[in-house]
Amino acid sequence: MTLVEELKWRGLIKDISSPELEEKLNQGGLTFYIGTDPTADSLHVGHLSSFLISKRLKEAGHTPILLVGGGTGMIGDPRPTTERAMISKEEVTKNFEGLKAQVEKLFGFEVVNNYDWHKDINVLDFLRDYGKYFNINYMLDKDIIRRRLDTGITYTEFSYMILQALDFKYLHEHKNVDLQCAGSDQWGNITAGIDLIRKSTGDEVYGFTMPLVTDSQGKKFGKSEGNALWLDKEKTSSYKLYQFFVNVEDCMVIDYLKIYTFLSKEEIEELEKRNQEHPELREAHKALAREIITFLHGKEEYERAVNLADHLFHNKFQDLSKKDIEDLFGSEEKKIVEEGMSILDALVQVGAASSKREAREFVANGAVSINGEKVTDVNAEITAASFIEGTYIVIKRGKKNYYIGMSQKCQG
Repeated sequence: MTLVEELKWRGLIKDISSPELEEKLNQGGLTFYIGTDPTADSLHVGHLSSFLISKRLKEAGHTPILLVGGGTGMIGDPRPTTERAMISKEEVTKNFEGLKAQVEKLFGFEVVNNYDWHKDINVLDFLRDYGKYFNINYMLDKDIIRRRLDTGITYTEFSYMILQALDFKYLHEHKNVDLQCAGSDQWGNITAGIDLIRKSTGDEVYGFTMPLVTDSQGKKFGKSEGNALWLDKEKTSSYKLYQFFVNVEDCMVIDYLKIYTFLSKEEIEELEKRNQEHPELREAHKALAREIITFLHGKEEYERAVNLADHLFHNKFQDLSKKDIEDLFGSEEKKIVEEGMSILDALVQVGAASSKREAREFVANGAVSINGEKVTDVNAEITAASFIEGTYIVIKRGKKNYYIGMSQKCQG
């Protein structure tokens, strides 16, 4: 397959600015950019598809540049419903440094900051050199603007399109950039940049978008949706990534393999066949998790994630570390449990039972385990040895209910 044929097979092209771009993509040699505003100090899985496409383009002979919007990040790209909250200059700077380090490590792309040229443009130059090329009717016709007219949009948000367009122009003139690629929600901003460059210089540049990655209900992966899976393993553990991708919907797993992995067409089609024949084995899901985690964090982190999942499945925690417990149960509330406390009081303390009477029933019926070891003695007590690395105790009630206690010595 040619590059474009592969991108289309993977479902990675939605809009393309001109037919001749397909030939240029297949030939190689373009310098292109992708952009993101520094609203956080890490990328998330919602960004990953765009960056993997950029890696595919790089391997096909194109030169990538990442623009982190230190300037545009102070304004905020218009959202479909409400205006974004402003973030401080200090936070923008901190987030820029985090994204720059992450992208250089993962992808090896050159990183630029549009604040470096935005800061030198005064309001008169902005209006004379850029604003005069934008017809208001043209701007109002852009989808994201049209959708906000009923609820209202500030001039600050309205002008974001011009800022992104001048970024394209600046990079075209200073970095020989002829192509911008982004998610499909950026199509209006991309075409604005193409028009600005054509009108102001006469040069022809290009753009294409990829579909936003969503689940089967159309919900995208992103911070604004409240379900961000961060690429920084300190913010989202490899185990959490593993659990997410191993449990994605069966109807979406092949699409995600095409988008998020570099497995070949033949390999993915074989996984699709196995998934249809033996869905209970979840081979496609496991391959998806393996490829993503190994790419982001390495083979050792993937193997650790599998090991933690195996421990959880078999309800065995004694040989795990404090960090392992934090990765397994990071979002669980941790109640203080004291040495010498009775098992019944401990169950009530962590919320596994509503009363000592109920706790007694659970223990007597064999429904309770501590760190994977079943407890049947209603007179048992919590000891120092009950705490993993002197910190956590894992209490399980029934088949799926876990409660995490923390030693009083670790409080604060």
